Amino acid sequence: MKKITYLFFFLFFTLPNSYGQDNEDLYNLDQVHEIRLEFDRDNWSGVMDSLRLYGDDLLNGGVKIDGKKYTDIGVRYRGSRSFRIGNKRNALHIKLNHINAEQNHQGYQTLKLSNALRDPSMVREVLGYEIAGKYMIAPRASYAKIYINNKYYGLFVNVEAIDDVFLSKKFQTNKNTLIKCTPDLNKKSPSGCKQNIFSSLEYEDNMECYKSNYELKSVEGWNEMALLANALYKNNGGLGNLLDVDATLWMLAFNNVLVNLSSYSGQNSQNYYLYKNNYGRFVPMVWDLNLAFGSFKNTGKGSDLSYKELIKLDPLLHVDNPYKPLISQLMKNPNYKKTYLSHMRTILFDNFMDNGFEERAKDLQELVQQAFFNDPNKTYTLEDFERSLYSTIGRRSKIPGIYSLMSKRAKFLKKHESLGAIPPSITEVNFVGREKYSNERVKDFNIQVKTGNQAKQVKVYFRFHSLEDFKMVYLKDDGNSNDETKADNIFGGMIASNGNETIEYYVLAENPRSVGYEPTNYMFELRKVSLRELNN
Repeated sequence: MKKITYLFFFLFFTLPNSYGQDNEDLYNLDQVHEIRLEFDRDNWSGVMDSLRLYGDDLLNGGVKIDGKKYTDIGVRYRGSRSFRIGNKRNALHIKLNHINAEQNHQGYQTLKLSNALRDPSMVREVLGYEIAGKYMIAPRASYAKIYINNKYYGLFVNVEAIDDVFLSKKFQTNKNTLIKCTPDLNKKSPSGCKQNIFSSLEYEDNMECYKSNYELKSVEGWNEMALLANALYKNNGGLGNLLDVDATLWMLAFNNVLVNLSSYSGQNSQNYYLYKNNYGRFVPMVWDLNLAFGSFKNTGKGSDLSYKELIKLDPLLHVDNPYKPLISQLMKNPNYKKTYLSHMRTILFDNFMDNGFEERAKDLQELVQQAFFNDPNKTYTLEDFERSLYSTIGRRSKIPGIYSLMSKRAKFLKKHESLGAIPPSITEVNFVGREKYSNERVKDFNIQVKTGNQAKQVKVYFRFHSLEDFKMVYLKDDGNSNDETKADNIFGGMIASNGNETIEYYVLAENPRSVGYEPTNYMFELRKVSLRELNN
């Protein structure tokens, strides 16, 4: 029987616009974009200070984005800790559809401009989102020079907003529950509620208790969030129906590897979103990465970490912490724990084990160096900017050099016993095709997977259409399942076509200590095979 191999000659299949990226848009990194705001008053800054202090009202104005002009927009300052009255470079929120509901730029209606607080390198957010986007649903980020009333306001990081446009692209709908998980640190929880639990997803009996620690961005959703918190609390096996566990494990692995403690993994359990997908499961998404790579240093357990402690941050941080149920409850499941550590290993080896990370950071700094130098309101000096990849900046804040921190952390993690287990390799994937000169057509997808490193179990996840949820089939190495000889590390099985012509799939192989995938970034890149190919 003819076999068609799909390991080194895969058709690389990118998911539809739900996960795709435009070649040219406001978030590409081929240039520093230019955004020119216009207000009909000279005291615009004082007005926006007042608007920010007393609500979410916006100041009317106009904008020109890379030469394209728009009128009747709304602008306000954004940020909590980053906002300061009279600050020369407050972060900005721009709403293009403030007056005209249909107005947009390349489909985008909202712009989020970050002032890169406590990031002398200007690369933390851009690099962080770039890495996150390889493994999970995450915004993109680029750079923009901001002008206000023809005066250079400064170099900013332009972060893709998690709004209706974003949700439609990533999830095919924006109608489901969206929750911003960033507590108001100046606001106490009501009487009778737990105090200082932030956005940790700890369960509360009183629904009102959630409202001081989370922000509902959809019309409804408090009950659904409470159900998720309750499922975490009980941890009785039904959690996977309410939470995208794999996406959560990717986020937690990302936070730990990148020492991103201004996140769920840190003191305030903050800076992430939850969106309920069409399969009824909440998907977490990272947010506000300007303090990644060790710029924020508190885990919630004691005082700020030292530089050496940041380097040696425990891969299993909070594994026994009942006040971090998203970590401690998931890690009680041995398979989840194994997958989490495998995800950490993937992020580590993909991004930090060679000079690629250093070179990428240098390239980004080179792109923005002139814009940074000309910034009249920059927080850091040009010397700080140039030293920031390799040296600690600031006597009080002590912001670690990104490359210095991560090169040392990569060496630490590589040797750590938790990440020492090598995942099973998937060396070849075959599908059975029609025999030469035979009139009998192949009607189903008979798959064969060759593995290494003593895989004990192999699964194939598949779907017939991109909008479907994945199904799973176990493959066997018993000599009777299209797998050749028993116990030869070749696993086989069959996926019934049920009248469908094509499948999208990825393969998982595991041993008692680790998990391997093909492809590695299966969240965004799937393999594809059709019956037409198999019958040629």
